[in-house]
Amino acid sequence: MSSETRPLAVTAIVREEECAVLRVSGELDLRTEQAFLAEARSLVSAGHRFLVLDLTALRFCDSRGLSCLLALEWLCRRLAGRLLLASLGGRMLRLLAGTQSIGVFSCFPTVGHALAAVPDGSRPSWPPVTEAPSV
Repeated sequence: MSSETRPLAVTAIVREEECAVLRVSGELDLRTEQAFLAEARSLVSAGHRFLVLDLTALRFCDSRGLSCLLALEWLCRRLAGRLLLASLGGRMLRLLAGTQSIGVFSCFPTVGHALAAVPDGSRPSWPPVTEAPSV
């Protein structure tokens, strides 16, 4: 199924011991909040207390989606970690500003900038290294 027909896709780009980078694409709203929270909670439960969300491809987020992000922020902080938001679009920035919640989140222009805020011992290398195809 293409990402155009899916309402939400969460793709793990990097999974290290304590940190994961997730690309969130599509729409984060009432229809998709439970799937998003289930995916994110499973990663945090597996020990990824630092989560970086790449929101470049997030097309829509409403108040239910914002509630999901707030819940995830709380969960990460409870485990002495952080939720870091990267590559927020104009709509997401307006939502955070309009709800006066922008100060709650750690927001960064790129995933690389967000990862720089992760403690050295927990920070994965970026960009991810892919293995060259065998010849």
